[in-house]
Order: sequence, then structure tokens, then C-alpha cells
Amino acid sequence: MRILLVEDNPSLAKSLSEALTQANFAVDCMHDGEAADHVLRTQEYSLVILDLGLPRLDGLEILRRLRARRNRVPVLILTAHGSLEDRVKGLNLGADDYLSKPFELDELEARARALIRRSQHHESADVVCGPLVFDGVERSFRLDGELLALTKRERAVLEVLILRGGRAINKEALSEKLFGIDESVRPDAIEIYVHRLRKKLEGSRVAIVTLRGLGYLLEEKADVAPPAG
Repeated sequence: MRILLVEDNPSLAKSLSEALTQANFAVDCMHDGEAADHVLRTQEYSLVILDLGLPRLDGLEILRRLRARRNRVPVLILTAHGSLEDRVKGLNLGADDYLSKPFELDELEARARALIRRSQHHESADVVCGPLVFDGVERSFRLDGELLALTKRERAVLEVLILRGGRAINKEALSEKLFGIDESVRPDAIEIYVHRLRKKLEGSRVAIVTLRGLGYLLEEKADVAPPAG
């Protein structure tokens, strides 16, 4: 999943970006409020991690503008002192959660995953599509009870598809959810990952189908009735 991290402290931003990337998120990082506001007008993210004390435009104003555009992307606020006033202002403006500095990276990662799951209307950590089960805590898949061997990118594509809950997504939107602004991506990258996933799901009761004009959809296959004797 693609995350926007907005943090003006270079060393903290670097360490958070590295930790989130290690946790298999694609991370774009902005260091000032105006740059963050601009990118939020042009890019799509699964989550925004937003510091409040930013140069050029503060975090609360970024949040106010974001919600005024009716953008419902989950927002996790980082506060330096965790004051009640900051928390109340952020929540009233539409923030979904907050963390007070200092915090543990494990907690940040857990909260990020929970917010993304809830935004996709999945309250449970496990998401199911027929015999395919996604463990949102371990970020792993099981097919018919067996661990499914996936590369990092294959897992990311399959995660987006299963979290869509039966809604199709086109190739361009799927690519935007997976790759950061600065990443160089082959034009056929998504097609390659989908092809590999189809091979790994082959023979099971779940498949990735292509809907003309709509994109890719993960679905459970209907049971095929035996031929009449």
C-alpha cells in the first residue's frame, strides 16, 4: 500500500520511511506543508501520516484542505507533545488517529495497517475470498490452508485486490497504489504481476478476472454443477 509521510525532521523522516518500506509499504515523503498539500491534490494514497508542526503550511491546515476536497484517505497525526488541544483539533478536522512522539515503530505500523483495513471496511485482521485468506497482521496469504509463496510485489498486488472486497480496479489505479512517485516502473509491470498471481492461484476456487473497461477483480469461482447423467 502507498503511504504519504509528511515530516519536516530529516532524520526522523528517514528512519520512518525506511521502517515503513521494510514493512512493505511504498512511501512518498514530503518535508513541508505546501509540498504535501500539492501532492495530495494530484496523487492517491492509502494512508497519510501527518506531522502537525510543519514549515510553510501546518498539518492542521493540510488536513482541513484535504477534507474540504472530500478526500477521505485515512490520516494518522503525529504530535510532538500529545496535548489534548492538538488531538481535539485534529479529530474535529477529520483525522482518524494520532500518535504522540516519541512512539515505537511497531505501534506506528500496527496503527497504519488498522486504519487501512478500516478504510476498506475490514474490521478483522483476516480478509477472506473463498479459500484465500489474507492475514492483515502478518501480511501473508493462505490458499486452502497452505501458505502462499509470493514475492513482495505479488503480495502487494494481491493485498490491494482482496481488500477491494469484490470491486474492480483498473491498471493505472492499481499502479498508483503500489509505486512511489520516484520509482521507475515498467509499463507492463502490473500485467506481469497479475499473470504470475494467476498461475499461483490456478486450480483453486479463487481467480483474478479482467472486466472490460473496469480492470481487475479478485473473486471466488462459482461451483460448477456436474454434468447430468
